Amino acid sequence: MPVKKNAKRTHSTGSGQNAKKVIKKTAVKKPVIKKVVAKKPKSTLSLEVFDTKGKLSETISLPKEIFGVEVNDKLLAQAVRVYLANQREGSARTKTRSTVHGTTKKVWQQKGTGRARHGSRKAPIFVHGGIAWGPRPRDFSLSLSKKMRKAALFSALSLKQKSNEIKGIKGLEKLTPKTKLIVEVLNNLGVNKDNKKILLITPKGKEFENVYRAARNIQGVSLLPADIINAYQVMDNKLILLMDKSLDVITSNFLKEKA
Repeated sequence: MPVKKNAKRTHSTGSGQNAKKVIKKTAVKKPVIKKVVAKKPKSTLSLEVFDTKGKLSETISLPKEIFGVEVNDKLLAQAVRVYLANQREGSARTKTRSTVHGTTKKVWQQKGTGRARHGSRKAPIFVHGGIAWGPRPRDFSLSLSKKMRKAALFSALSLKQKSNEIKGIKGLEKLTPKTKLIVEVLNNLGVNKDNKKILLITPKGKEFENVYRAARNIQGVSLLPADIINAYQVMDNKLILLMDKSLDVITSNFLKEKA
């Protein structure tokens, strides 16, 4: 009879009653079960865009390269320090003996008085004379590379996005350029109650000049075109109001690929 593949075979060792039975088992391969791990869907960044009446109009997606990067605290601190240093004028200046007002007549004769020799009353040793070694205009500006400025801006925008301090707004350019209309829009959005510092980012173009004229006199509201925003202005304000068309300007300016 044919022997089955998985059948047990017995062989006796030795002879007699003390013979031991050795049982040989054929190895059976177990089937390999692969674990199927479900891929997690990629999280997308989104921004709610409201109309001028404060109602939700749409939800747009945000580029992860700008609003979803890892926040670099040290780079942000450096960018803020460089920005503030560049705002200093360094205009402190004292008058020397050549610029102070006074006569150039010799104080007294060169010899015969027993005093030290002097020529001009404008010398630093006299009252109302010039200042010796006083402060002079100097340059306090610091530099930051273009790549570092861009990375600091992305960190600031990502931090604001994680803190839910960015709101989208559309339809401002269609309003009549009156301040009271912009105030009504801020009240509808519920952002002008606590006198927060608000940064309104606008696109470029003549159609948005009316928005600038209407909102520039509102206390606590500052306006900045989307192509020149920086990390300090983003971090210095509590809330960012981003006009819907400003996102395209930010993407085209700061994510421009080199040809």
